[in-house]
Amino acid sequence: MTEAATIRAATADDVAAIAAIYAHHVLHGTGTFEEVPPDAAGMGGRFAAVAARGWPWLVATDADGAVIGYAYAAQFRDRAAYRYACEDSVYVAPGAMGAGVGAALMAALIPAARAAGFRRMIAVIGDSANLGSIALHRRFGFTDAGRLDEAGFKFGRWVDVVFMQAAI
Repeated sequence: MTEAATIRAATADDVAAIAAIYAHHVLHGTGTFEEVPPDAAGMGGRFAAVAARGWPWLVATDADGAVIGYAYAAQFRDRAAYRYACEDSVYVAPGAMGAGVGAALMAALIPAARAAGFRRMIAVIGDSANLGSIALHRRFGFTDAGRLDEAGFKFGRWVDVVFMQAAI
């Protein structure tokens, strides 16, 4: 991680920066299957829904306080039986990728998700070629849980979904 990066709980004031980071990944990557990025208001709704449930949403900031990444955990599926299983999401700003920001976010997200009552974390990784995300999850003890071949179509090609899981 960059030396000056700090991990903290996200606030509503971070939503515009979070939306900008996510927009980059929507428009240029296959880690998410969304094709149209939500605006700040749309992302604000997502943030509010997670916060209202007491689930963790974290940001990484640089020495100047700018948001350079974010991560959150939300219930894996809406049905009650899934209440102890969460899905993680981790996104890093383009200029901060490869600097350990994702690892710092994961290192903070896992205990925060555990404190929120989750006991299993599931990664749903867009694109089996997303080696950075797969390696990040392996680093934190995630194991392979399956793959859906050609489950999505983005940027003119079929894209797999990789499932990984970890007891937290």
